[in-house]
Amino acid sequence: MVIKIGNDIEIRQLEQTDAIDIFEAIDSQREYLGKWLPFVASTQEVFDTQEFVDSVVNAPKERFELQFTIRKQDQFIGLIGFKDTDKANKKTEIGYWLSEKYQKQGIITRSVEKLCDFAFNELGINRVQIKCAVGNQPSKKVPQRLGFKFEGIERQGELLTGNIFTDLEIYSKLKSDK
Repeated sequence: MVIKIGNDIEIRQLEQTDAIDIFEAIDSQREYLGKWLPFVASTQEVFDTQEFVDSVVNAPKERFELQFTIRKQDQFIGLIGFKDTDKANKKTEIGYWLSEKYQKQGIITRSVEKLCDFAFNELGINRVQIKCAVGNQPSKKVPQRLGFKFEGIERQGELLTGNIFTDLEIYSKLKSDK
C-alpha cells in the first residue's frame, strides 16, 4: 500500500526489504535519534532491524499493525505507523520518526494528517492518539498543528536510554473533531 503525501513524498507499507535502509538511517544518526527513541540503543546490527521488520510484517492478524516507510523521491527518510490499536474500542496511536536532515519541512505533519484520514475513513477508527516526550518540542508540534486536543501527562510513561524515565504528553483527535 502506498499513500501519496505530496509530489515527492509518499508512505509505503513496510516490507522485509526495508530493513537495511532503516538500519542505515538509525546507525548514521544514533545521537540524534537516540535522544528520544529508546530502541536506537538496542539496534546494533542489521539483524536487529530485520527482527523488528519481521515482527511487523509477519504479525498474526489479531496483532497486525500498519507501519510505513516515509520516502522522499524514493529515498527512505523515516517511519510512521499505527500502534496499540484497540479494534473493539476503535482507537489507535500513531508513532513516527524522521531523519534529522528532513526535519522542519512539514513531512511528518502531512503524513500524520493522511494517516488520520485513512484511520477515520478506511479503518473505521474513532480516536487517534499521539504520545510525545515532554521535552520533545518538534514531535509535540505535530499534533498541535493538526488540532489534536492535549489530554494530559502520562507520568514516567517511557523509559529512555540510560535508564531514564520521561513523562509523555498525550494528544488525541476524534473522528468527530474533523
